[in-house]
Amino acid sequence: MNYREIPTDQLLKIKTLGELKAAGYQPKTIKQELRQNLIIALREGRGVFDGIHGYEETVIPELQRAILSSHDINLLGLRGQAKTRLARMMINLLDEYIPYISGSELNDDPLRPLSRYGRDMVEEKGDDTPIAWMYRSERYAEKLATPDVSVADLIGDVDPIKAANLKLSYADERVIHFGLIPRSNRCLFVINELPDLQARIQVALFNILEEGDIQIRGFKLRLPLDIQFVFTANPEDYTNRGSIVTPLKDRIASQIITHYPESIEIGKKITQQEADVKPEQAEMVEVNEIARDLIEQIAFEARESEYVDEKSGVSARLTISAYENLLSAAERRALINGETHTHVRVSDFWGVLPAITGKVELVYEGEQEGAGIVAQNLIGKSIRTMFLKFFPDPEKEKKKEQNVYKELLDWFEEGEGVDLLNDASNKVYSDTLKGIRGLSGIIKKKYSKATEAEQLFMMEFVLHGLAEYSMLSKKMLVSGVHFKDLFSSMFSLPGEEDDE
Repeated sequence: MNYREIPTDQLLKIKTLGELKAAGYQPKTIKQELRQNLIIALREGRGVFDGIHGYEETVIPELQRAILSSHDINLLGLRGQAKTRLARMMINLLDEYIPYISGSELNDDPLRPLSRYGRDMVEEKGDDTPIAWMYRSERYAEKLATPDVSVADLIGDVDPIKAANLKLSYADERVIHFGLIPRSNRCLFVINELPDLQARIQVALFNILEEGDIQIRGFKLRLPLDIQFVFTANPEDYTNRGSIVTPLKDRIASQIITHYPESIEIGKKITQQEADVKPEQAEMVEVNEIARDLIEQIAFEARESEYVDEKSGVSARLTISAYENLLSAAERRALINGETHTHVRVSDFWGVLPAITGKVELVYEGEQEGAGIVAQNLIGKSIRTMFLKFFPDPEKEKKKEQNVYKELLDWFEEGEGVDLLNDASNKVYSDTLKGIRGLSGIIKKKYSKATEAEQLFMMEFVLHGLAEYSMLSKKMLVSGVHFKDLFSSMFSLPGEEDDE
């Protein structure tokens, strides 16, 4: 029987080197494992990176080519582009279990021992050398690069306590305490934010990649470590905090550039998959597709905003957090009003401001405006952009005799306006919107088949949209928003001006 065909339960019963040889075991490097298992997956049509959306035609094929080429990999991209997640999913391409010499610090392959301990064990016990098994998830190591990371952390150092306890000379390599990288032999090792590592540590990595040697306080060890390196880096880091030293960058065979979702549909898939929605929230709060689209549009607007630093990027975590906040805003309102079911409103989007302000890096002009104002403007621009997908352009309509918004605008011109309170009950919210003459007619004319909840959302959406197109005046209140005729606000008495 082929070694790879041995059932797992029988495989784990192998406890000695002799039994392992009898089973037909042959050593493989981790890069060979990844390559062979990817070939099998591709032939069988199995997805390896399921759950990563938007990379099907770009990043994933490049990553697969890098694995087939047995390359170390650098994933280069802005924050929130699933770089680390891609790296973590590569463990799915590892063999389920691999054997190693029991007690070995460096996960020694029984037929190719690397460490002094492993070599001595095989020499002493031969075929009776004890074997242990390592599951694929144990073969993943990750380190966030920070300026305080030392060579001792990653590579190793001399351990005087070990030397004293074992009564060894400092010339004996057994006094070395190995760092994270040697202990990750035969593993997938990920270093996040590579440019943050000090240059001398990057040079040490270069030695491992190129020469297969480790230098620790005078020891020069030939340790051809068997490691699949995956690095992640942000292009902004090259100028702001550090850089990848040229020799190391030259030895990382494949550099793969990641990107943000290219469409709202892809963004929605990611948000819906990653958002932490509680079962009771999902049961209580109804979310329509326009609201979901609007959440994604905020991120698109932020990435194009003159107030947001485009080099820092806008993470996909913005829309995930914003969606969670949106549901919580609607849930809180329902709980306050003693309601068991409600639907998301446009006014609930003011509850997502904390998710935006904490996720965007502002340029100088943005700092002058203030994070809160910038976040409100992003929501407003999203409403303005989305509005034209569902309703006629207000600027073009005002030039027509049959302006679809005329009856609604006349109502505001005749009256004092309307308040939409954030915590209004479902009934109050519905009665308020239906009491605005001409508003329900705009919705029913185009969306008569929509549910009542969707129609109410669209009615409020029209008010916010017309305000963004300067057809109505919108003033933010502490507890909600006040809409009224634009021209009446222009002629308000001092102190009564609306905030546009």
